[in-house]
Amino acid sequence: MKCSVCGGTAFTSGAVLWDRLIAEWQLSRSEADYVDRQQGEICNSCGSNLRSIALGDAVRSFLGTRAPLREAVHTAAGRSLAILEINEAGMLTPVLREFGGYVFGAYPEVDMHALPFADSTFDIVIHSDTLEHVPNPVHALAECRRVLKPGGALCFTVPIIVGRMTRDRAGLPKSYHGNPSTATDDLVVRTEFGADAWTYVMEAGFERVNIHSVGYPAATAFAAYRD
Repeated sequence: MKCSVCGGTAFTSGAVLWDRLIAEWQLSRSEADYVDRQQGEICNSCGSNLRSIALGDAVRSFLGTRAPLREAVHTAAGRSLAILEINEAGMLTPVLREFGGYVFGAYPEVDMHALPFADSTFDIVIHSDTLEHVPNPVHALAECRRVLKPGGALCFTVPIIVGRMTRDRAGLPKSYHGNPSTATDDLVVRTEFGADAWTYVMEAGFERVNIHSVGYPAATAFAAYRD
């Protein structure tokens, strides 16, 4: 395995899930193990976890390169690329900031339900493990499509449990990504995504979607295209 961000080949693993979240999500031991890999297996060179590496693969597919993203920044395409990053995408963020047309937006100033940008503004929109916190994920994805130029792509990740279907957590006890004693309501998980996560992309109006996996089923990223 090679890191899509820096090209590194050495990794260190660590557990990141806690018992309460495992119980709330009703995860089996094998499911908890691969989610731990997704979030806790780290590139020793740049610190990117498998989630960020999968997302990096999705971005590289749009750029049409197999070079690490750190190198793609310095190409002619990289210098002119108009990027919108919504909330920080883990260790990808320092690299994304180096692209020429980079714009950053974080909640609540930038709300995925009503992005404060004109139609057809960006070549690529990026967010990571954000959509599960949004009340209406299809509408949020449609907003991402709206601000993309024709031919542009939305590259994103959501936590996926591959052996089940997506479920809405409405009516269930609140579940947070983070310490429940300090987390705010914007960290409440509203949707638990499963094997049908790609269908939300198509419902939002995208014409095609590619799926990029690292250490399947550990880490999955989507590249959804506005043709």
